[in-house]
Amino acid sequence: MASRPSQFKRIVLNSRPAGDIEPDTFRTEVVPFDEKLTPKQGEALVKCLWLSLDPAMRGYIRDTRSYLPPVQIGETMRAQGLGIVEEAGPESKFQRGDLVSGSWGMTEYAVMKDKTLEKLVVPPGAILLDFLNTLGLSGLTAYFGLKEVGKIKKGETLVVSGAAGSVGSLTCQLGKAIGAKVYAIAGSEEKCTWLKNEIGVDGVLNYKSPTFREEVKKIGYLDVYFDNVGGDILDLMLTRLKKDARIVMCGAISEYNSGKPKGLQNYMNIISQRATVQGFIVFDYAERYKEALAELAQGIHSGAIKRKFEIVQGGIEEAPKALPMLFTGGNTGKLVIQVAEEGEMKGRL
Repeated sequence: MASRPSQFKRIVLNSRPAGDIEPDTFRTEVVPFDEKLTPKQGEALVKCLWLSLDPAMRGYIRDTRSYLPPVQIGETMRAQGLGIVEEAGPESKFQRGDLVSGSWGMTEYAVMKDKTLEKLVVPPGAILLDFLNTLGLSGLTAYFGLKEVGKIKKGETLVVSGAAGSVGSLTCQLGKAIGAKVYAIAGSEEKCTWLKNEIGVDGVLNYKSPTFREEVKKIGYLDVYFDNVGGDILDLMLTRLKKDARIVMCGAISEYNSGKPKGLQNYMNIISQRATVQGFIVFDYAERYKEALAELAQGIHSGAIKRKFEIVQGGIEEAPKALPMLFTGGNTGKLVIQVAEEGEMKGRL
């Protein structure tokens, strides 16, 4: 590393909110850049360029059992990032200048073991940010959630909630590519217009519209419901099931800030329609990531897959301020934080 900075910033968990994320939920720490950031054997020092903000982060700060242990008070907040190797330790498989992805969290610098990093080679037609979206966990979640859990087929009816988000918009496009009839649920006319005109769904439903429930009934019954929001919309969709329908439980954005999520009222339709309700975690499909990413990369290259980024600038301190956007409908597409300054990124996008 040519010249080390004297200090760097990281975002740590400061408290556990009962409801919405509060201004004091996180705090920024300024940390000395000392010998702890010297990579040892099989390690690399990474400078963070981009951070991903995801709804799952609300679960990470809840002190309860889940698929990953909760972030502890005082720990660096968990997050997926894109970065550049600044220094490689002895016998590291990386070298200075390599672009990498990893889960080093909300920190400007981190020393990571080689096995926790993935070297990135941007495929034709793609950009670096695609590794936080279509070529990252968002794309993989949409791919396996729809194809393996939802088992979508040509000619079936698919309804996607949270459809203007990173996972939802990709799910809509994958459903269309298979030949399904796709209806997208979002929370603004602007988002609905984007989904209809750019993403190419067959119909859009604004859940804030006073006629939303009537509009849902007009689309008929559904074969697959890909649920990203939970709550009242999930309960409504349970009344619209065809026989042998599949409900893909991907997320529950509407309930993440709730102390006690609402119970379902219409669950008896699951029995009468012999429906399947299945939750899933994308990490369960890790052995098959390669096949999914090859297909998703081809979709980007051909132009079949469209994507949109909500980019927040201003550095790592903007991450806690931007995170609540995910739960208020403030973003369209993938929400990311630009950690590095513009000049440092030149030529890398």
